[in-house]
Amino acid sequence: MYTSWTCPLPGGGTSDEIALTFDQGRKHRLLVIPALFDEANKMRRHTVEVMRRLDLSGVDSFLPDLAGWNDSLAPLRNQTLEGWRAGIAAAIAEFQPSHVLTIRAGALLAPDGLPGWRHAPTGGKQALRAMLRARTIAAKEAGREETMEALQALGRSEGITLAGWQLGADMFAALESATPPENEMQAEIAQSLLGGGGLWLRAEPDEDPEQADAMAAIIAIALLGGDA
Repeated sequence: MYTSWTCPLPGGGTSDEIALTFDQGRKHRLLVIPALFDEANKMRRHTVEVMRRLDLSGVDSFLPDLAGWNDSLAPLRNQTLEGWRAGIAAAIAEFQPSHVLTIRAGALLAPDGLPGWRHAPTGGKQALRAMLRARTIAAKEAGREETMEALQALGRSEGITLAGWQLGADMFAALESATPPENEMQAEIAQSLLGGGGLWLRAEPDEDPEQADAMAAIIAIALLGGDA
């Protein structure tokens, strides 16, 4: 079900945001930090399907929007990477998860203190490069010349719109150097364990029931195996 929660904003203040929750007050509670930006759109259905399967297995899960995500009223261009990390900390206080699952560049927001999993983690530089490349290709097809170097300079100085996402200069600069923090408590779920290619590589949003089954099984077996 969908519920609202209070997310902090950079510089103070809060924003009412939406969270998708499967919450029956069970022992195992998974905070889900989704893929970011263009990959968030491509992997949303997959992420929700994993949560549905975990619910059927007896695991609660929570997918909170942060400021600037999806239908948020907070302007994305005003958000920062540190602000999103503060949002994750607030979500932990709100939903009291026992574990965390990050997907792709969502690993940049991974909290230190929770055990869990990271699916195909990637850095901010890689996330930006994919969107910058897509913009240069679209410009070329439209008869315009845009170079990676010029777009990067624009992003650092003024901010930039990539794949429909309006990134402020602070966010752009932070992403260029951001890497997932080391955390031995969070195991990597490599794409090879799920079978098939990564859904973030597809041209349009999609899902793969077998991949959702595999990811949910990895998590459920790890969580519930010790409860028997």
